Amino acid sequence: MPGPARGNVAIDLEECKGCGLCVESCPPKCLELAPELNHYGVHGARYTGHDCTGCGICFYCCPEPGAITVYRLASPPKAVVASQGGEHAPAL
Repeated sequence: MPGPARGNVAIDLEECKGCGLCVESCPPKCLELAPELNHYGVHGARYTGHDCTGCGICFYCCPEPGAITVYRLASPPKAVVASQGGEHAPAL
């Protein structure tokens, strides 16, 4: 994905059961299963730290309520193009 990330994912490791549904459903593939085991003895999901679009598909696919939170980041301000010749559109 070109450009900066448009979202951020927070995963509660106390809630994650390591099913991998979020990893498989993520369009930009910014989630992965951690190599280390969590307290349930499974490989929990984790955010790689980049490429999130903030779409929320991982949130909707997760069977554990509260395990995934998706934050949409504010867009950078767009440049305003100044027009010449006043404040109004040109007359026809």
